[in-house]
Amino acid sequence: MIDDTFPESPPLAAIARLTLADDPATRRLGTDLALALTPGDVVALLGDLGAGKSTLARAAIRTLADDPGLDVPSPTYTLVQAYATTPPVAHFDLYRLAGDNELDELGFEDSTCDGIALVEWPQNAPSALAAATIVVELAMAPGGGRIATISAIETAGTRIRRSLAIREFLAGAGLAEAPRRRFTGDASTRRYETVESNGETLVLMDAQRQPDGPPVQNGLSYSRIAHLAEDVPPFVAVAQSLVAAGFAAPEIRKADLDNGLLLIDHLGSDTLLDDAGRPVAERYEAAVACLAELHATPWPREMPVADGIVHPMPAYDRGAMRIEVELIVDWYLPRAKGRPATDDERAAFADIWNGLFDALATAETSLTLRDFHSPNIIWRPGESGRQRIGLIDFQDAVIGPSAYDVASLAQDARVDIPLELEARLVAHYVALRQAEGGFDADSFQRAYAIMAAQRASKILGIFVRLLERDAKPQYLRHIPRIKAYLRRTLGHPALAALRALYQDWGVLDDDDAPQPIRLSDKTP
Repeated sequence: MIDDTFPESPPLAAIARLTLADDPATRRLGTDLALALTPGDVVALLGDLGAGKSTLARAAIRTLADDPGLDVPSPTYTLVQAYATTPPVAHFDLYRLAGDNELDELGFEDSTCDGIALVEWPQNAPSALAAATIVVELAMAPGGGRIATISAIETAGTRIRRSLAIREFLAGAGLAEAPRRRFTGDASTRRYETVESNGETLVLMDAQRQPDGPPVQNGLSYSRIAHLAEDVPPFVAVAQSLVAAGFAAPEIRKADLDNGLLLIDHLGSDTLLDDAGRPVAERYEAAVACLAELHATPWPREMPVADGIVHPMPAYDRGAMRIEVELIVDWYLPRAKGRPATDDERAAFADIWNGLFDALATAETSLTLRDFHSPNIIWRPGESGRQRIGLIDFQDAVIGPSAYDVASLAQDARVDIPLELEARLVAHYVALRQAEGGFDADSFQRAYAIMAAQRASKILGIFVRLLERDAKPQYLRHIPRIKAYLRRTLGHPALAALRALYQDWGVLDDDDAPQPIRLSDKTP
C-alpha cells in the first residue's frame, strides 16, 4: 500500500490505475511520466522485487536524456546514480538502507533542488517517501503483466493527467505504442513532442487553452486586446488556409480542439542558419521571397477550422499595436531606470505612437504571421519555390501591415542580421512586389520603419517580462541586438520624434547616429 501517513508528506491523490501488459508498456509509462516531470519532483517507486521499478526508471531517464540507448545501470550497490539530463535526474535505490541516516550523505535533498529524484525502495528511508510528489506502486497482475497505481500532489497530478491524456489522444490516431520524445519549446506555454509513426516523424502540439487573464484595459485582458490565440483553432485555421494556398505549413493529421491537442506534420529540422548559428543569406532571401508571394495572395477574413467552425481573422488594429508597444514602458523602462514610468513619460510616449499609428492608415495590409523569424522558419532544401520555406508558429496571425513580417525577418530577434543583409532583404522584397505592379515602395518603407520600431520596442518589454514575471532570464542576452536594430531603424525621418524620446530615456545607450536603410544603395 502507498504510505502517505508522515506528517510532512504533501497531500497525495489517486491519479490513475493502469494495466501494463508487458515490459514495453511499462517503458511507455516511464516515458509518459518523464514528459510530465519538472524540477523538484520526487518519484517514489514502490513494489516487490521484479515488479518493474527499474524498467520504468530506466525508460524515464532515457526520455529525460533524449537518448533511447543510454546505459542506465541499476544503482543497487552505488545507491545513487546522477545524470546530466534536462532537467538533471538522480536515480536512487534504497534497498540496502535501514532508515534516514545515510540519506543526506547520498545528496538526496540537493538532487531535488533543481532536478528530479527517482527513488526505488523509498519505504526504507521514511524521509524519502515523505518527500514524494509522485508515488507509483507496481504490482504483478493475476493474469500476467503489471498493475500501476499512481498518486500525486495536485500540481504534479495535473501534469501527469495531461501526459496520459496525450497517450490516449495518440491511441485514437492509431499510435498507442508510438515513441514520444521532447521537442523544441518556446517562450509560450505550448509544449511540443515528436512521435514516430511507421518511419515518419510527426509533431504533437500540446496547447491547452489558457485562462484569459485579468482585465488590463476596458475590462479586457492583454491577450484579447493583442489578439493572441488562447486555444488551437486559430492555428488549425491558418495552417489549413496556408496549405490550400500552396504554402508549406504543417498538415493537421488529428485534432482535439477542446483539449488543445494537435498531431501535425514535421516539416524538417534545417533552419535559416548555418552550423555556427549565422544567417545564410540565400535562405533569408528565399524566406523574404516567400513573404512577397504570401502578401500578394488574397486571404479570407474568415478561415475554416472544422465543420461549422470558422476563425474570424482579427485585424492588427491600433489597440493591439499600442498595448504591445507599451510593454517597453511597463517592463523595460522600470528595469532600466529603477522606477516606474511617470505620467508625463507615458503621455509623451502615447502621443508619439498615436501619430505613428496614424501614418499606417494607408499601409498595405495582408496576412501577417507575426513571428516570422528564424526559430519559426524551416529550410527545406529538397523543395523548390515557396515550398522551400516551412511555416510554423502562426497561431497569432492577423490581418495587418505587410511590412511587419518583413521587419520580423530582416531584424531577426535571435540572430545578428548585418545592416547590409537587412537592406538586401528589404530591397529584394520591394523588387518582387513592384514586379507585380501597383506597389508603393515609399509607403512600404515608412511602414517598415514604424513596424520595425514597434516590434523592437515590444520585444524589449517582453524579454524583461519573461525574466521578472516568468523567471526566464535567458532572453536578456538578446537585448543588445534589439537595441542595435532600434538604433538602425530610428534613422528614418518618420521616427525622428521617437528617436529623440528614446535617446532621452537612454534606451539606445549611446550617441551613435542611426544608419537608415536606403534602397537606392542596394540592388535586389
